[in-house]
Amino acid sequence: MYKTITMADDLLKKVIAHAKEYGFIFPSSEIYDGLGAVYDYGQNGVELKNNIKQYWWNAMVRLHENIVGIDSSIFMHPTIWKASGHVDAFNDPLIDNKDSKKRYRADVLIEEEREKHNQKILKEIEKGRKKFGDSFDEAKARETNPNILREQAKIDEITKRYDEALNANDLEAMRQLILDLGIVCPISGTANWSEVRQFNLMFETKLGSTAEGASSIYLRPETAQGIFVNYLNVQKTGRMKIPFGIAQIGKAFRNEIVARQFVFRMREFEQMEMQFFVRPGSEMEWFAKWKAERLAWHKALGLGDNNYRYHDHEKLAHYANAATDIEFNFPMGFKELEGIHSRTNFDLSQHQKFSGKKIQYFDPELNESYVPYVIETSIGLDRTVLAVLSNSYCEEQLDGEVREVLRIPAAIAPVKFAIMPLTKKDGLPEVAQKLMKQLEIECNCQYEEKDSIGKRYRRQDAIGTPYCITVDHQTLEDNTVTVRERDTMEQVRMSIDEVVATLPQKVSMASLLRKIQ
Repeated sequence: MYKTITMADDLLKKVIAHAKEYGFIFPSSEIYDGLGAVYDYGQNGVELKNNIKQYWWNAMVRLHENIVGIDSSIFMHPTIWKASGHVDAFNDPLIDNKDSKKRYRADVLIEEEREKHNQKILKEIEKGRKKFGDSFDEAKARETNPNILREQAKIDEITKRYDEALNANDLEAMRQLILDLGIVCPISGTANWSEVRQFNLMFETKLGSTAEGASSIYLRPETAQGIFVNYLNVQKTGRMKIPFGIAQIGKAFRNEIVARQFVFRMREFEQMEMQFFVRPGSEMEWFAKWKAERLAWHKALGLGDNNYRYHDHEKLAHYANAATDIEFNFPMGFKELEGIHSRTNFDLSQHQKFSGKKIQYFDPELNESYVPYVIETSIGLDRTVLAVLSNSYCEEQLDGEVREVLRIPAAIAPVKFAIMPLTKKDGLPEVAQKLMKQLEIECNCQYEEKDSIGKRYRRQDAIGTPYCITVDHQTLEDNTVTVRERDTMEQVRMSIDEVVATLPQKVSMASLLRKIQ
């Protein structure tokens, strides 16, 4: 009846075009020719985004009795960023191509080159799976296949030199690696690179009623510090006992050198972070626990277990003693989706030092006070939106036409039900609107009566609506409706009472949370 059309390198372009056409994501300030790497969420995009937020918040706060939430300010005292190290150390390595005059992040150029070799390995593995089916042994292929071994050797060599340059903060070694790898500017096609230099990512602004009396402050580059400076407030007012966590969802701002790849890397973005405060010496145990728990959260969405992997950091940030990324297989390859970090007691100790306030916890079991250690989980909300959209987008050949479908997990789909009267007369709209009133209390619904039923189905497929409910003339006779399922396109007759009683459960957030409880 239909076949899936295989997507290739143009998937990201298709997702970007689809997201704009169907009200998910628009270029910001588009009528004024836009603003680089800044995007607005449309009517369907904001619903998807809010549903992801709700899934994260409920999983993190509601399902953990020892985790609470806050919402801290974007504007913060400038000394906070001095204490955290952002003023002195929040830099990215910048490199320019002298011919195109374009600017790039040196580390991203190297990582993208390394990923090209990894993609060749994945293609080789996919060929093996197609050839040998269930008998294919991926581990053995990685150990014996000469093509895979050759690409892995290149990856290992790049990684070794890259990590050595990072650990030594050797910018010249980083530039030399770019030259040795033959990396060229995609615009000019040349390798006429400048020296590598550091670039601070924080946006600076002024706070004050007059220009003369204004002081310099920063737009926060991360939400974590708002949690750390509120540690004492939350711990005391909530009578929190170690271990406990503080969660937050909020905007952050970074003056990225190269903000690209749609909403993957933006200058204004949203983070979902949780800082978990633990007893010193227990941090590695909690680090392992949160690694596993966060990966389970992602996999419960059903985007495919093989689309996730861990990436352990070789070079650690100045505040960390362990760090792992959860990477997702985006259209441009495996990239960071979430970071799990063991931040030690660096942040609280620094704020204790710079503020002069005692930031400690008295542990009644040990009968002593200490500065807690912290395990951080930090996920990019916009990147999660991109992961969902790129994984869900599908084109199918159906009866000589192309059907565009977003197979978004039902619990986070922007619209859960589309209610459609078959015609605009004979009392069908009145029945449909009554059903709409019953269902919209449970979840977001859409009422559709324009165009043929087939065209309406296609529009709902394109925005990812799990169920379309059609009210027809038979409804007037026996109080049943036609329920069409998005992915299979199967249609069944159900009574309206059964629809109201059972369908909301299939698309509820609770159905998703039960997978990870």
